[in-house]
Amino acid sequence: MSIARLPSRSEFIQVRGLRYHVRHWGNEDAPLIVMLHGWMDVSASFQFVVDHLQHDWHVIAPDLRGFGLTDTPGTDTYWFPDYLGDLDAVLQHYVPQGPVNLLGHSMGANVAGLYAGTRPERVRRLVNLEGFGLPATHAEQAPGRYRQWLDELRRPPSLRTYVSQAEVAARLQKTNPRLSDERAAFLSGCWAKQDSEGRWVILGDPAHKQTSPLLFHVEEVMACWRQITAPVLWMQADDTDVWHWMGPKEQAQAEIDRRLAHIPQLQKEMITNAGHMLHHDQPELLASLIEDFLLR
Repeated sequence: MSIARLPSRSEFIQVRGLRYHVRHWGNEDAPLIVMLHGWMDVSASFQFVVDHLQHDWHVIAPDLRGFGLTDTPGTDTYWFPDYLGDLDAVLQHYVPQGPVNLLGHSMGANVAGLYAGTRPERVRRLVNLEGFGLPATHAEQAPGRYRQWLDELRRPPSLRTYVSQAEVAARLQKTNPRLSDERAAFLSGCWAKQDSEGRWVILGDPAHKQTSPLLFHVEEVMACWRQITAPVLWMQADDTDVWHWMGPKEQAQAEIDRRLAHIPQLQKEMITNAGHMLHHDQPELLASLIEDFLLR
């Protein structure tokens, strides 16, 4: 039996020269939650959490640049600060003044965390779904990183296409075996579309696959996190699959905890029976925790 979905509507706005797709759920006069999706994902990824919210909310979720129905900037490299610039412009469009409730998953959570420390007056409460950051780097890695970037520029990346929407759904379930058939079918229609030849193509710019030539400076991120004035709800999955970014699980958890210690007002929640896509695996629990936190 198909699960009833709270309907969403699409809006397109101009953001820093790009035609941005923004998805809306709920009553526009209700309290606002802004949600930012992760890497190689789309705004519809939050549908299942939105479906379980019990109170009246206006949820808006943009497709970030180069994802979903938002324009690609036409570049061969994506610069992370542009996501902050886009978020600032999106908030300026919808809420020119005052703080908002901000939520992000994975890459979107990293954007949200940096933004909350850069413009603390604009964030009322922050929900971080596994915005770990990246492995720390050191200066000696710079020559190799630049060489890798230059080498990759010579052979632009491409994304696989699929025969059918069902094949796209199967691909999503391969990445996340917890994803039900019904949820995979829904997401596949938002994550990909049919081209003129009948193949299903992922709604993501292949340039996102390029290695960034810039090193990840974790101390800069921590400096931003220390400036966050909003209460922060951190949610982490007990079976997350991103540990390999930072080494063995025990080592990675110690590094994550070290980073989180820089956030002044932090509430931690471990979500059981969930992987990195915890908003797909446990949406009812997440919705409950999110509302308890935002309404406190």
